[in-house]
Amino acid sequence: MAHKPEELQEVLHYTFKNPALLRIALTHTSYANESKVATTHNERLEFLGDSVLSVVVADYLFRTHPNMPEGELTRTRAALVCEDSLVEVAEALHLGEYLHLGKGEEAGGGRERPSIIADAVEAVLAAVYLDGGIGSARKLIQKFILDREAEKSASRDYKTALQELVQRESGQVLGYQLIGAEGPDHAKIFSVEVDLNGIPIGQGRGRSKKEAEQNAAKAAIEKLKAGEYPAAPPLLRAEASRRVSGVKHFAEQNLDAGRIHSARTDGEKRGPQTACGGLGGGAECG
Repeated sequence: MAHKPEELQEVLHYTFKNPALLRIALTHTSYANESKVATTHNERLEFLGDSVLSVVVADYLFRTHPNMPEGELTRTRAALVCEDSLVEVAEALHLGEYLHLGKGEEAGGGRERPSIIADAVEAVLAAVYLDGGIGSARKLIQKFILDREAEKSASRDYKTALQELVQRESGQVLGYQLIGAEGPDHAKIFSVEVDLNGIPIGQGRGRSKKEAEQNAAKAAIEKLKAGEYPAAPPLLRAEASRRVSGVKHFAEQNLDAGRIHSARTDGEKRGPQTACGGLGGGAECG
């Protein structure tokens, strides 16, 4: 049984003037095909949302990375709009729980099928675009894709930095353990502990296991820097001091760029525009 669309509006922090658009965005073709009455499914919205997403992401990258060459801009946009990226957004929103699926698709695990939930993200973005204009769609994309990606990139660098740090000394074994999960299904918070040679050196919390692992890695590097893990070889503690500063600077740069662009675009009052479909939406991850 699908959750009510009204609940999703609360998660999105967006209230539809025309709720029918959201209902269509959440209706899969399998449900429409099995319905005894004429039912509109979300494929056309998915098509539009693909282009809206691509335009907003391209605009964001163009404005916030003035020195990035065209090839890198294209690859970065492709990574942000690919299926894997959209699946992460869908999972964070628990979007699958709101979908109307046919009985066969429901029984086959359709609520968790990557292609279905990724397409639903694009359909919801299109629904917001049609209901509130490009500014409303931009705010959602900024919040759930661009800002999250900046945070994730910074955190991913912490985890990579810790791994590289450990590898500088032979015989070091790094591991991550899930130690807890709390909260309702639509807002669950995970806790992860990272161990070095079997000894806990950091804990982190996050809205997903990956985010919690990355935050645990950040905490571990900071502990190594502060000398709170005396069993660590001196080389690791010294290197940690250098790495945590560099990664922090990277994170601040990315997050500040996002905030600057948000402030710049919040004041825009653009009416609905026709999105160009030739900007590479739906490209595969590199």
